[in-house]
Amino acid sequence: MEVKIIRESEEIIVFLKGRMDTPASIEIAPQINALTEDAGGTIILDCTELSYISSSGLRIFITLRKAAAEKGGRIIVRNISNEIRSVFMMTGFLNLFEIQ
Repeated sequence: MEVKIIRESEEIIVFLKGRMDTPASIEIAPQINALTEDAGGTIILDCTELSYISSSGLRIFITLRKAAAEKGGRIIVRNISNEIRSVFMMTGFLNLFEIQ
């Protein structure tokens, strides 16, 4: 699992690549959780190259969402595959996130 974070003037874009299974989620959690400090702005989670997400990965997404809700920010999930979209539909995440 690879994570690339780009900070732009108005947004933070997080590029996720690979499988976000339990071991990968544990590995990347510190990087992603550090973004909660910036959750008052816009954080874009680009899932173009995300091939799988487990419940551990979903937990990371929801942690960011909670921080954004508390700070008045936005979390945008961009470019999800049909497989990831199915997981989001089954778990109700489609209703929790702005999907682009």
